[in-house]
Amino acid sequence: MTETRILVVDDETNVRKLVRSYLEKDGFRVSEAADGARAIEMVRSERPDLVVLDLMLPEMDGLEVCRAVCGEDGPLVLMLTARADEADKLVGLGMGADDYLTKPFSPRELVARVKAILRRSGRARAAGAATGVLRAGPIEVDTKRHLAKIDDRELDLTAREFDILAALAANAGIVLSREQLLESVWGYTYYGDPRVVDVHMAKLRKKLEPDASEPRYLRTVRGVGYKLEARR
Repeated sequence: MTETRILVVDDETNVRKLVRSYLEKDGFRVSEAADGARAIEMVRSERPDLVVLDLMLPEMDGLEVCRAVCGEDGPLVLMLTARADEADKLVGLGMGADDYLTKPFSPRELVARVKAILRRSGRARAAGAATGVLRAGPIEVDTKRHLAKIDDRELDLTAREFDILAALAANAGIVLSREQLLESVWGYTYYGDPRVVDVHMAKLRKKLEPDASEPRYLRTVRGVGYKLEARR
């Protein structure tokens, strides 16, 4: 039985109980929080592997919680939203959420999304243990030390940004489609929105490029995908 810990954050008791029951049937260890402040406390004390986080929480909304807990050492996040506004979803993804699911949702799809996110994370850790240092021109990605540099300047990247850069550096000069990046970094092909790649790519460019509006290294190949230039 897996010891993967999941925190379900939703102010609706019936939603928390439903999600918890389906996740526990698959062997996950599940805890609950009904509001944002309690969720942050539990993330810090229990250190869950993944948080199922409702966007519409009282007092402190899900975006604030996401901002507080996401980061290199933070949990993976699957965001739940009843909002139809795509901008809210993209903001959440930009803050570090790994995926989102719109309410009402199928509990089976939620479990599938959770497993897909965890698979991606596990594969990224395994790759990091095996591959070592990747180089593309002035860019260096040390997957064992989880360290990325450009011209010896250390880059302050989130876990997702690091994984994207590592995938591109491992294929320097080769165009990777959004679907290939989803499979390589997020670990799924069907579940997930390809726009999550664009959101993280835009944030990565701001940290990597001298001028993000005229990228020198992280290039878009229109209608195909992205590539990392191997030369200076």
